[in-house]
Amino acid sequence: MRDDLLRYVSGPMPYSWWWLWLGLLLLAVVLAWYALVFVWTLPSHQLRRMPVIRTWHAALLRRRFIRTIRSIDERHRTGDLTAAQASAEMSRALRSFLHQATGVRAQYMHLDAITASDIADAAPVLSALIDAQFNAASRVNVSEAGSAAKELIRTWT
Repeated sequence: MRDDLLRYVSGPMPYSWWWLWLGLLLLAVVLAWYALVFVWTLPSHQLRRMPVIRTWHAALLRRRFIRTIRSIDERHRTGDLTAAQASAEMSRALRSFLHQATGVRAQYMHLDAITASDIADAAPVLSALIDAQFNAASRVNVSEAGSAAKELIRTWT
């Protein structure tokens, strides 16, 4: 009688093929995640040299700094910032963008040095922002200067 019960006992069931595909998919997701984190944390000067990443990096920089200048302009319009404060923050954001996009350390450069460098296209906008920041009798409209800065960032190549 004991021998009759052994016919119901069998080995383990074989794994289904979809487990293999699920494992491979999860492995691909983990590898892609590591690659993304590695690329995301690279410095800007290395990202500017990578063929496909370069365009994504430039688009991300443009969107980020345009959003920054837009928020500064909105804070100025609501009265949170004076014209001098808004001009200073816009100038800082524009100089940071130029540094990230080109590698030129624009944050530390005088306007004359900027005019004589590779980023000379930004000199008129920076001049207007500097005038609005330091000249109390300036006729520079900060919102128009912000729009010019956003347009400069949008069209920077």
